[in-house]
Amino acid sequence: MLKREWLLPIIWIVAIGFKVFSKELFGELDNMVQIGVIFVFLFFAILMTAFAVIRHADELAEILGEPFGTLILTLSVIIIEVSIIAAVMLTGTDTPTMARDTMYSVVMIVMNGMAGFALLFGGLKHQEQVYNLQGTNTFLAIILPLAVIGLVLPTYTHSTIAATFTLGQSIVVGVSTLGLYLVFLAVQTVKHRSYFDHPGGSNLVEEEHHSPDGSGSTMVHAVLLLAYLVPVVMLAKSIAIPVEHGIATLGLPVALGGFVIAALVLSPEALGAMEAAMKNQLQRSINILLGSVAATIGLTVPAVLAISVITGEPLLLGLPTENGILLALTLAVSMITYNSGRTNILLGAVHLVLFSTYLMLIFDNMP
Repeated sequence: MLKREWLLPIIWIVAIGFKVFSKELFGELDNMVQIGVIFVFLFFAILMTAFAVIRHADELAEILGEPFGTLILTLSVIIIEVSIIAAVMLTGTDTPTMARDTMYSVVMIVMNGMAGFALLFGGLKHQEQVYNLQGTNTFLAIILPLAVIGLVLPTYTHSTIAATFTLGQSIVVGVSTLGLYLVFLAVQTVKHRSYFDHPGGSNLVEEEHHSPDGSGSTMVHAVLLLAYLVPVVMLAKSIAIPVEHGIATLGLPVALGGFVIAALVLSPEALGAMEAAMKNQLQRSINILLGSVAATIGLTVPAVLAISVITGEPLLLGLPTENGILLALTLAVSMITYNSGRTNILLGAVHLVLFSTYLMLIFDNMP
């Protein structure tokens, strides 16, 4: 175990080092080469640590069974995401759209990019793949209202000029969003766990069965997972500095910052979802993908609204018209994709077209 966890002491040293010597490392933010090197270093440090998180989440998944395994992974990733968004909001820079752009990027990357590749390559290897229709319907039943209320509705409210909520609206939306997600968790983990099992009751379809590596108990893996999460949260503010400074200095789209953060925190889930699809465990893949979207909106919206209300930081949640249209199209196509209990490569190709359109729109406002 000591050999396997060689990264843990290193990432703690890095996290403490950036915490103590932040001013010396970033200087006056006038050396773009230095800022770029620091960003690349932090990006890969957090990325490697995120994969250590998924390793322990997978071990816990084998011990505890589904849906607890994917739920642990999803909540771990959301902790990282919310930490980075909160760090960006509290750095003192004018980034009222960062939370919105990150959540929107998560939806687009997961429901179009990651799902598209999983359905395409899973279909190429296994032709048709099956999943539990009740489970996907449950996911979509929570994702649709949360996405529209959190990312579309603020654009059309009349109480404020900007695409945001008033104090009263923020409290109502934050509490109701969190409450709805907690009800979903009760359905997923207690009331209707069978909805999220592979049809037939088994999550493992192929002959090869992965088993825990025997390197520790449930408590050991849980402690190690938390031990990797804490330094990532500590580094969140550090990576937020070069992201914001680089975008402002180079004149890049603000939405690109949301994409970078989303891509970073979603990398472990992307790997897990793709591996599951290639092993013909499509239900686990769907649990990871749709569960990530539900948790992102259900937990991030209340978190950023609370930060905004408590600190007074400006927060714009409503999407521009073109992004709202693409979000609505993604949700509509997803309802078609997951309405039969079987998938094929065409469905994956359709979602990848939507993903490429999302990437195109990031740079739509650039000259």
